[in-house]
Amino acid sequence: MIGASFINRGNFMSKKGILFIVPTPIGNLADITFRAVDVLTKVTLIGAEDTRNSKKLLNHYKIETPMISYHKFNERKRVDKLLNKLQNGEDIAIISDAGTPGISDPSSIIIKEAISCGLKVEVLPGATAFIPALVVSGLNCERFQFIGFLPEKNKTRDILLESIKKNENTLIFYEAPHKLQKFFQYLFDYLGDRKISIVREISKIYETRYSSTLKKIIEEPEQIVAKGEFVIIVEGSQKSIISDSNLKNKLIKLLENGETKKTAVKLVTKETGEQKNRIYQLALELELHE
Repeated sequence: MIGASFINRGNFMSKKGILFIVPTPIGNLADITFRAVDVLTKVTLIGAEDTRNSKKLLNHYKIETPMISYHKFNERKRVDKLLNKLQNGEDIAIISDAGTPGISDPSSIIIKEAISCGLKVEVLPGATAFIPALVVSGLNCERFQFIGFLPEKNKTRDILLESIKKNENTLIFYEAPHKLQKFFQYLFDYLGDRKISIVREISKIYETRYSSTLKKIIEEPEQIVAKGEFVIIVEGSQKSIISDSNLKNKLIKLLENGETKKTAVKLVTKETGEQKNRIYQLALELELHE
Protein backbone atom coordinates (compact mmCIF):
# COMPACT_ATOMS: atom_id res chain seq x y z
CA MET A 1 0.00 0.00 0.00
CA ILE A 2 1.46 3.33 -1.11
CA GLY A 3 2.18 5.68 1.76
CA ALA A 4 2.40 2.92 4.37
CA SER A 5 5.27 2.99 6.85
CA PHE A 6 8.02 0.58 5.87
CA ILE A 7 10.00 0.85 9.11
CA ASN A 8 8.01 -1.14 11.60
CA ARG A 9 9.89 -1.10 14.88
CA GLY A 10 7.56 -3.72 16.23
CA ASN A 11 9.01 -6.23 13.77
CA PHE A 12 12.56 -5.66 14.95
CA MET A 13 12.00 -5.32 18.72
CA SER A 14 15.66 -4.53 19.15
CA LYS A 15 17.38 -1.89 21.26
CA LYS A 16 19.98 -1.59 18.53
CA GLY A 17 19.48 0.43 15.40
CA ILE A 18 19.40 -0.75 11.81
CA LEU A 19 21.84 0.26 9.10
CA PHE A 20 19.95 0.85 5.86
CA ILE A 21 21.85 0.87 2.55
CA VAL A 22 19.61 2.93 0.27
CA PRO A 23 19.98 3.21 -3.53
CA THR A 24 19.30 6.65 -5.01
CA PRO A 25 18.52 7.69 -8.62
CA ILE A 26 21.40 7.62 -11.09
CA GLY A 27 19.90 10.51 -13.05
CA ASN A 28 16.13 10.82 -13.15
CA LEU A 29 14.88 11.79 -9.67
CA ALA A 30 11.73 9.71 -10.24
CA ASP A 31 13.79 6.51 -10.19
CA ILE A 32 13.50 5.91 -6.46
CA THR A 33 11.22 3.49 -4.61
CA PHE A 34 8.45 4.45 -2.20
CA ARG A 35 10.22 2.39 0.43
CA ALA A 36 13.51 4.28 -0.04
CA VAL A 37 11.75 7.62 0.50
CA ASP A 38 10.01 6.24 3.56
CA VAL A 39 13.26 4.93 5.07
CA LEU A 40 15.14 8.17 4.42
CA THR A 41 12.31 10.08 6.09
CA LYS A 42 12.25 7.94 9.23
CA VAL A 43 15.92 7.26 10.03
CA THR A 44 17.61 9.63 12.47
CA LEU A 45 20.67 10.29 10.29
CA ILE A 46 21.75 9.89 6.65
CA GLY A 47 25.39 9.32 5.70
CA ALA A 48 25.79 10.90 2.26
CA GLU A 49 28.72 10.79 -0.16
CA ASP A 50 28.18 14.48 -0.98
CA THR A 51 25.66 16.28 1.23
CA ARG A 52 25.30 19.16 -1.23
CA ASN A 53 24.40 16.82 -4.06
CA SER A 54 22.08 14.66 -1.92
CA LYS A 55 20.30 17.76 -0.61
CA LYS A 56 18.69 18.18 -4.03
CA LEU A 57 17.15 14.71 -3.77
CA LEU A 58 16.01 15.20 -0.18
CA ASN A 59 14.48 18.59 -0.97
CA HIS A 60 12.65 17.11 -3.96
CA TYR A 61 10.94 14.56 -1.70
CA LYS A 62 10.60 16.93 1.28
CA ILE A 63 12.88 14.77 3.44
CA GLU A 64 14.21 16.72 6.43
CA THR A 65 16.43 14.05 7.99
CA PRO A 66 19.87 15.41 9.02
CA MET A 67 22.84 14.38 6.90
CA ILE A 68 26.50 13.77 7.62
CA SER A 69 29.25 13.47 5.00
CA TYR A 70 30.33 9.87 4.43
CA HIS A 71 32.76 9.32 1.56
CA LYS A 72 35.91 7.37 0.74
CA PHE A 73 38.20 10.02 2.25
CA ASN A 74 36.55 10.05 5.69
CA GLU A 75 34.88 6.64 5.79
CA ARG A 76 37.09 5.13 8.48
CA LYS A 77 36.78 8.22 10.69
CA ARG A 78 32.98 8.15 10.46
CA VAL A 79 32.53 4.45 11.21
CA ASP A 80 32.94 4.64 15.01
CA LYS A 81 30.52 7.55 15.27
CA LEU A 82 27.88 5.79 13.19
CA LEU A 83 28.35 2.48 15.02
CA ASN A 84 27.83 4.21 18.36
CA LYS A 85 24.55 5.64 17.14
CA LEU A 86 23.43 2.24 15.88
CA GLN A 87 24.41 0.63 19.19
CA ASN A 88 22.29 3.26 20.96
CA GLY A 89 19.21 2.31 18.96
CA GLU A 90 19.27 4.88 16.17
CA ASP A 91 18.44 3.84 12.60
CA ILE A 92 20.89 5.19 10.01
CA ALA A 93 20.83 5.25 6.21
CA ILE A 94 23.82 5.35 3.88
CA ILE A 95 23.42 6.81 0.38
CA SER A 96 25.84 7.58 -2.45
CA ASP A 97 25.66 10.35 -5.05
CA ALA A 98 23.88 7.93 -7.37
CA GLY A 99 23.03 4.25 -7.46
CA THR A 100 23.57 1.59 -4.83
CA PRO A 101 26.21 2.24 -2.15
CA GLY A 102 28.90 -0.41 -2.22
CA ILE A 103 28.98 -0.67 -6.01
CA SER A 104 32.14 1.36 -6.77
CA ASP A 105 31.09 3.66 -3.90
CA PRO A 106 31.94 3.82 -0.18
CA SER A 107 30.03 1.78 2.43
CA SER A 108 31.90 -1.54 2.50
CA ILE A 109 33.70 -0.66 5.75
CA ILE A 110 30.58 0.36 7.70
CA ILE A 111 28.71 -2.73 6.43
CA LYS A 112 31.50 -5.11 7.52
CA GLU A 113 31.86 -3.42 10.90
CA ALA A 114 28.11 -3.41 11.54
CA ILE A 115 27.85 -7.11 10.70
CA SER A 116 30.82 -7.96 12.93
CA CYS A 117 29.10 -6.09 15.79
CA GLY A 118 25.95 -8.12 15.33
CA LEU A 119 23.96 -5.18 13.99
CA LYS A 120 21.21 -5.55 11.42
CA VAL A 121 22.10 -4.35 7.92
CA GLU A 122 19.29 -3.99 5.42
CA VAL A 123 20.02 -3.28 1.75
CA LEU A 124 17.13 -1.89 -0.27
CA PRO A 125 16.76 -2.90 -3.93
CA GLY A 126 16.96 -0.04 -6.37
CA ALA A 127 18.89 1.89 -8.97
CA THR A 128 22.31 0.87 -10.24
CA ALA A 129 23.90 1.91 -13.52
CA PHE A 130 25.27 -1.34 -14.90
CA ILE A 131 22.05 -3.40 -15.10
CA PRO A 132 20.21 -1.17 -17.62
CA ALA A 133 23.47 -0.75 -19.57
CA LEU A 134 23.91 -4.53 -19.72
CA VAL A 135 20.33 -5.22 -20.77
CA VAL A 136 20.37 -2.63 -23.57
CA SER A 137 23.80 -3.75 -24.86
CA GLY A 138 22.50 -6.67 -26.89
CA LEU A 139 25.36 -8.79 -25.52
CA ASN A 140 25.00 -11.92 -23.40
CA CYS A 141 23.07 -11.10 -20.20
CA GLU A 142 22.89 -14.65 -18.87
CA ARG A 143 26.43 -14.68 -17.50
CA PHE A 144 28.40 -11.55 -16.76
CA GLN A 145 31.16 -10.25 -14.49
CA PHE A 146 31.19 -6.77 -12.97
CA ILE A 147 34.70 -5.31 -12.97
CA GLY A 148 33.98 -1.63 -12.26
CA PHE A 149 36.89 0.81 -12.52
CA LEU A 150 40.29 -0.55 -13.55
CA PRO A 151 43.01 -0.26 -10.88
CA GLU A 152 45.22 2.82 -11.09
CA LYS A 153 48.51 0.96 -10.56
CA ASN A 154 49.96 -0.51 -13.76
CA LYS A 155 50.96 -3.85 -12.26
CA THR A 156 47.61 -4.39 -10.52
CA ARG A 157 45.72 -3.41 -13.66
CA ASP A 158 47.83 -5.72 -15.83
CA ILE A 159 47.26 -8.66 -13.48
CA LEU A 160 43.51 -8.06 -13.55
CA LEU A 161 43.30 -7.80 -17.34
CA GLU A 162 45.44 -10.90 -17.73
CA SER A 163 43.11 -12.80 -15.40
CA ILE A 164 39.94 -11.97 -17.35
CA LYS A 165 41.14 -12.19 -20.95
CA LYS A 166 39.87 -15.78 -21.34
CA ASN A 167 36.65 -15.15 -19.43
CA GLU A 168 33.70 -16.01 -21.68
CA ASN A 169 31.26 -13.98 -19.58
CA THR A 170 30.22 -10.48 -20.61
CA LEU A 171 32.42 -7.92 -18.82
CA ILE A 172 31.15 -4.71 -17.23
CA PHE A 173 33.33 -1.68 -16.59
CA TYR A 174 32.97 1.87 -15.29
CA GLU A 175 35.30 4.61 -16.52
CA ALA A 176 35.76 8.37 -16.26
CA PRO A 177 35.48 10.35 -19.53
CA HIS A 178 39.03 11.72 -19.47
CA LYS A 179 40.49 8.19 -19.23
CA LEU A 180 38.43 6.56 -21.96
CA GLN A 181 41.01 6.31 -24.75
CA LYS A 182 43.71 4.83 -22.51
CA PHE A 183 41.08 2.49 -21.11
CA PHE A 184 40.07 1.23 -24.56
CA GLN A 185 43.73 0.73 -25.49
CA TYR A 186 44.36 -1.32 -22.33
CA LEU A 187 41.41 -3.55 -23.17
CA PHE A 188 42.45 -3.96 -26.79
CA ASP A 189 46.03 -4.87 -25.84
CA TYR A 190 44.90 -7.60 -23.47
CA LEU A 191 41.52 -8.76 -24.82
CA GLY A 192 41.92 -8.18 -28.55
CA ASP A 193 39.13 -6.75 -30.69
CA ARG A 194 35.67 -7.32 -29.23
CA LYS A 195 32.15 -6.01 -29.54
CA ILE A 196 31.38 -3.30 -27.01
CA SER A 197 28.41 -1.24 -25.93
CA ILE A 198 29.08 2.15 -24.36
CA VAL A 199 26.35 3.92 -22.43
CA ARG A 200 26.78 7.44 -21.08
CA GLU A 201 24.52 9.43 -18.75
CA ILE A 202 22.00 6.64 -18.10
CA SER A 203 18.47 7.96 -17.39
CA LYS A 204 19.60 11.57 -17.92
CA ILE A 205 18.60 13.98 -20.66
CA TYR A 206 21.76 13.30 -22.70
CA GLU A 207 21.72 9.52 -22.39
CA THR A 208 23.59 8.03 -25.36
CA ARG A 209 24.50 4.50 -26.41
CA TYR A 210 27.25 3.51 -28.82
CA SER A 211 27.58 0.03 -30.32
CA SER A 212 31.03 -0.59 -31.75
CA THR A 213 34.21 -2.64 -31.38
CA LEU A 214 37.36 -1.85 -29.44
CA LYS A 215 39.32 -1.51 -32.67
CA LYS A 216 36.88 0.97 -34.23
CA ILE A 217 36.54 3.05 -31.08
CA ILE A 218 40.33 3.39 -30.85
CA GLU A 219 40.61 4.35 -34.53
CA GLU A 220 37.69 6.81 -34.38
CA PRO A 221 37.69 8.34 -30.87
CA GLU A 222 35.77 11.39 -32.07
CA GLN A 223 32.55 9.36 -32.22
CA ILE A 224 32.37 9.43 -28.41
CA VAL A 225 31.27 12.53 -26.50
CA ALA A 226 33.68 12.28 -23.56
CA LYS A 227 31.43 13.83 -20.93
CA GLY A 228 29.41 12.35 -18.08
CA GLU A 229 29.28 8.90 -16.50
CA PHE A 230 30.18 5.85 -18.62
CA VAL A 231 29.32 2.16 -18.40
CA ILE A 232 31.18 -0.04 -20.89
CA ILE A 233 29.89 -3.53 -21.69
CA VAL A 234 32.45 -5.80 -23.37
CA GLU A 235 31.84 -9.08 -25.16
CA GLY A 236 33.26 -12.13 -23.42
CA SER A 237 36.14 -14.15 -24.83
CA GLN A 238 35.37 -15.96 -28.08
CA LYS A 239 37.26 -18.95 -29.42
CA SER A 240 39.83 -17.66 -31.90
CA ILE A 241 39.21 -18.60 -35.53
CA ILE A 242 42.73 -17.57 -36.58
CA SER A 243 45.28 -20.37 -36.17
CA ASP A 244 48.77 -19.89 -34.77
CA SER A 245 50.29 -20.91 -38.11
CA ASN A 246 48.25 -18.27 -39.92
CA LEU A 247 49.39 -15.58 -37.50
CA LYS A 248 53.02 -16.72 -37.74
CA ASN A 249 52.86 -16.47 -41.54
CA LYS A 250 51.69 -12.88 -41.24
CA LEU A 251 54.57 -12.11 -38.88
CA ILE A 252 57.11 -13.80 -41.16
CA LYS A 253 55.98 -11.73 -44.15
CA LEU A 254 56.38 -8.49 -42.25
CA LEU A 255 59.75 -9.48 -40.81
CA GLU A 256 60.99 -10.48 -44.26
CA ASN A 257 59.91 -7.06 -45.52
CA GLY A 258 62.20 -5.42 -42.99
CA GLU A 259 59.79 -4.64 -40.15
CA THR A 260 61.05 -4.94 -36.60
CA LYS A 261 59.54 -7.54 -34.29
CA LYS A 262 57.78 -4.80 -32.31
CA THR A 263 56.25 -3.25 -35.43
CA ALA A 264 55.28 -6.63 -36.86
CA VAL A 265 53.47 -7.56 -33.64
CA LYS A 266 51.67 -4.22 -33.63
CA LEU A 267 50.58 -4.52 -37.28
CA VAL A 268 49.32 -8.11 -36.95
CA THR A 269 47.45 -7.23 -33.75
CA LYS A 270 45.78 -4.28 -35.48
CA GLU A 271 44.90 -6.31 -38.58
CA THR A 272 43.48 -9.36 -36.82
CA GLY A 273 42.18 -7.99 -33.54
CA GLU A 274 43.86 -10.89 -31.74
CA GLN A 275 45.39 -10.39 -28.31
CA LYS A 276 48.70 -8.56 -28.44
CA ASN A 277 50.26 -10.91 -25.89
CA ARG A 278 49.39 -13.90 -28.08
CA ILE A 279 50.99 -12.33 -31.18
CA TYR A 280 54.08 -11.37 -29.19
CA GLN A 281 54.48 -14.92 -27.87
CA LEU A 282 54.28 -16.29 -31.44
CA ALA A 283 56.94 -13.80 -32.51
CA LEU A 284 59.22 -15.08 -29.74
CA GLU A 285 58.64 -18.65 -30.92
CA LEU A 286 59.75 -17.65 -34.43
CA GLU A 287 62.97 -16.25 -32.99
CA LEU A 288 63.67 -19.49 -31.11
CA HIS A 289 63.34 -21.53 -34.31
CA GLU A 290 65.60 -19.33 -36.42
